[in-house]
Amino acid sequence: MTQNVKEIFGAGNGAGNGAGGGRVGAQAQVPPAPAALAAKVRTLAPSMTRSMQRVAEAVAGDPAGCAALTVTGLAELTGTSEATVVRTARLLGYPGYRDLRLALAGLAAQQQSGRAPAITTDIAVDDPIADVVAKLAYDEQQTLADTAAGLDTVQLGAAVTALAAARRTDVYGVGASGLVAQDLTQKLLRIGRIAHAHSDPHLAVTNAVQLGSGDVAIAITHSGSTGDVVEPLRVAFEHGATTIAITGRPDGHVAQYADHVLTTSTARESELRPAAMSSRTSQLLVVDCLFVGVAQRTYETAAPALSASYEALAHRHRR
Repeated sequence: MTQNVKEIFGAGNGAGNGAGGGRVGAQAQVPPAPAALAAKVRTLAPSMTRSMQRVAEAVAGDPAGCAALTVTGLAELTGTSEATVVRTARLLGYPGYRDLRLALAGLAAQQQSGRAPAITTDIAVDDPIADVVAKLAYDEQQTLADTAAGLDTVQLGAAVTALAAARRTDVYGVGASGLVAQDLTQKLLRIGRIAHAHSDPHLAVTNAVQLGSGDVAIAITHSGSTGDVVEPLRVAFEHGATTIAITGRPDGHVAQYADHVLTTSTARESELRPAAMSSRTSQLLVVDCLFVGVAQRTYETAAPALSASYEALAHRHRR
């Protein structure tokens, strides 16, 4: 059992080197890759006007032919106007029609060469299950890599220090973030820390009132503005607890009441992949970094506590 504990805690810090903290500004829109065009059309077509749908269907159905057309030519082909063609290009994620033509030429070249298109995270209703697996796996990897690269390890280290010394830790989260909150508290309990997860906003606030100096409160909210999560963190902050925010929006409302902000990746959404899926992945990485960091700092007590929890449950696994 001791060997298992050392295998879990013996490795080095898993946080990696962060890219630095601070508030982040808006990122420039990156045009979708050529291979993503057809999936983008399928996703956005229901929200388009009928004339824009005709343009979108034309470019997705015959990329080579449309790549050879001027904006006027494509407008004539689809029975629309030049303005509609340009609006469609922008809705699909391209700055203008010229950029769309370049993407169409690239897509046509891929199709003619027989090369497999690059993996994209846009999942369509008619995608084969194998493609769904590949796209989700790729997106999960990107989400984890982006979160690790953007995680401020100074803030992370300070949060670990506070958690390791905390008399009690309360964690707030609702929906998918509530599941992450439960995951963190269960991990902390296994190493002998006193921790509680709160998804009920009323209980969260009434418990936050009891916190003070020496306690830690953690808010998990992808948007940074979930009222049921921000409110108990504010109460804990005002009562003197050390506060931590795990959020995809470091400029969000929750940051006003956070001593330490840990930023998660904000992956692109699609119709079949809502933000809650990618945010949960990045939140779990941050939670694991916090847990391992606390376990390292409190190894002398954490290791026996984890061994005891293994022993207490061992008989259930022998049945």
